[in-house]
Amino acid sequence: MLTNQRIEEILKDSGTLMTGHFLYTSGRHGEKYFEKARILQNPAYVSEIMSHLAAQFKDDNVDIVIAPAVGAVILGFELARQLGTACLFTERENDKMVLRRGFKIPRGSRVVVAEDVITTGGSVQEVIDIVKNAEATLVGVALLVDRTGGKQNFGAKTIAAYTTVAASYAADDCPICAAGDVPLVKPGSRNLP
Repeated sequence: MLTNQRIEEILKDSGTLMTGHFLYTSGRHGEKYFEKARILQNPAYVSEIMSHLAAQFKDDNVDIVIAPAVGAVILGFELARQLGTACLFTERENDKMVLRRGFKIPRGSRVVVAEDVITTGGSVQEVIDIVKNAEATLVGVALLVDRTGGKQNFGAKTIAAYTTVAASYAADDCPICAAGDVPLVKPGSRNLP
């Protein structure tokens, strides 16, 4: 079982957990940013963290791990590999999460949803809706990072490798801006050319 200290060390060492002054996709500002793609460059770290999460679901008779594309596909695959299950992923089509590529969730399957970082949990909820519409059983949700401090309730066992509260501020009420000594950076992949 990994300690929180070890998980934070992995997140910092991989460049996943960054501190500074960030412009989030929502337009809000904050001092913590999780560049989740950075951990995916290191298979040993992914394996170590997914082993920790897999241990939490080993006795739940999981049939399928499903993850929203693109960010969580590798995490979902590694979790499925460690649990010895199938792995599926969802994709956005016309701004809606769907199963494509001939993927199907058999009725009655026992499913774990894997996700990288949650702030509102919207993508996870969309995947849960797909699981429920397939008349499958949601066993739980496995997260790399939960930015809500554990406040998100998906109606099933939810395990995060790392849980934190990452404060965010309206642009005109940002204490980091007010201090004026840390430049604002917009990380991430949205709206890239």
